[in-house]
Amino acid sequence: MYILRTRSLIWAKHTILVAYAISAVLVDFMVCNSLGKLNFSSNIVGDGKFCGGLDINLVQNVQKNGDISLLPDASVDLVIDIIENGKKPSVAAIQGFALGGGLELAMGCSARIATPRAELGLPELKLGIIPGCGGTQRLPRLVGTSKAVDMLMSSKIITSEEGKDLGLINDVVSSEDLLTVSRLWALDIAEGRQTRLNTLQRTDKIEPIRESSAILETARQKILKTSPSMPHYKACLDVIEEGIILVLSKSARALLHVYFAERATSKVPCITDCQLKHQKIEKVAVIGGGLMGSGIATALILSSVQVILKEIDYDCLQKSLKSIEVNLHSLVKGGHLVEKKMKKAFSLLKGVVDYEEFRDVDMVIEAVNEDTLLKQSVFEEIEKICPPHCILASNTSTIDLNVIGARTKAQDRIVGTHLFSPAHVMPLLEIVQTENTSKQVTLDVLKFAKIIQKVPIVVKNCTGFAVNRTFFPYMQGADMLANLGVDVFRVDRVITEFGMRIGPFQLFDLSGYNVFLAAVKGFAAAFPDRTFQSPLLQLMM
Repeated sequence: MYILRTRSLIWAKHTILVAYAISAVLVDFMVCNSLGKLNFSSNIVGDGKFCGGLDINLVQNVQKNGDISLLPDASVDLVIDIIENGKKPSVAAIQGFALGGGLELAMGCSARIATPRAELGLPELKLGIIPGCGGTQRLPRLVGTSKAVDMLMSSKIITSEEGKDLGLINDVVSSEDLLTVSRLWALDIAEGRQTRLNTLQRTDKIEPIRESSAILETARQKILKTSPSMPHYKACLDVIEEGIILVLSKSARALLHVYFAERATSKVPCITDCQLKHQKIEKVAVIGGGLMGSGIATALILSSVQVILKEIDYDCLQKSLKSIEVNLHSLVKGGHLVEKKMKKAFSLLKGVVDYEEFRDVDMVIEAVNEDTLLKQSVFEEIEKICPPHCILASNTSTIDLNVIGARTKAQDRIVGTHLFSPAHVMPLLEIVQTENTSKQVTLDVLKFAKIIQKVPIVVKNCTGFAVNRTFFPYMQGADMLANLGVDVFRVDRVITEFGMRIGPFQLFDLSGYNVFLAAVKGFAAAFPDRTFQSPLLQLMM
């Protein structure tokens, strides 16, 4: 447990020393949080009083002298964002008051525990300014649009008991129990007994867009009548509305869904919760240096993984190495990679034309053509020469892993690692486990996905796995339209205007028709009554 004391400081009181003191406390929290030094969680507490926010005398002094350099040289809103999004949960233990920036700090925490009759509020508007550290966004998400507008427009101070009724405070306890309860609450969040809620990501308390817009418009009309010469009131309402419209929009809901879905992929029942410790994967062999193999090798060396790239002969190997070099140079040219790191990455790559270097690798990724017999022979070879702990992975997008590994005895070490072209750019990694794949192997590949900065999804071994099972009907739809006489350029144009980066026929050209035809063959065998086999593709081939 790590407790941070604000010492009731008023931000930037008279001298920069106090601003530095506050910054030191919060930056210390930031450093510990980012480095993972907080064992479980943290409490932010005051010393008798929580925090009163910005010093009003400072505002008066700035207005009097017109010297904005008097404002504190510290980004408090950035600190609050880091606290809110840190790896470890934080709980605000509020005694006395949390006003202005003090309440904004508390609202950035995972939970808020307060003593009886503690004062809470955002009184900035009556001072001629608006809350500047996230209060206009976090308050509506905790108490709803109507209550938030009321509190902000009136600069109303409420008690902790009222705050609990509104949802602003999680619990009200005695002064004697404040720290104990706050510690327990933080540990409950860290250990999963309480849900950790990021305030800015909440939408459950906000009224629907139409209702929220009506509330804000009513407030605007009232301000026009009562305070027409005070534009900061309207500015505050505009800021609230902008945040609500964004967060309740379809695109925001979709992006939030993606955010949580990506986070959820790292938690796989019966794999990540079974107390296994992952084994390091530091040296990886890639078999096949074509479009996929060279992309996979590029992705690995960019993540500081040592790579052995095998090709069938010296000429093919030189082409593959050149492709990887081109990949790296394109990243440098695009400003995504510096020259020094490019050279370091390329130094981690070694090209070979036999299996001799495979004797000490931790993982092999097979990326040869989608040919069942070829893949079976590859797996026979690598089982003989690779060490017993080595993970045997295939990048296949269509072939049953049980068939690929049928000639081996290492069924528990076989797994699918299906990346997407170009593999050094596309973020998704499909981890395909058979009924024989060990939990240890799946866990190790999940950890490895994080190292190479991919989003992993663990799926079962079936035709098309998850991605192509979803994607194949989309491509078939385009294929059927072409067979019915629709202009392929029109199809691509409509799809790109809809929002896809490229059209389906451009994708055919990029990935190769042979890849799609191999997929068609697999789907036709599994679903003969649901697969359209286009004569046009065979003619084009």
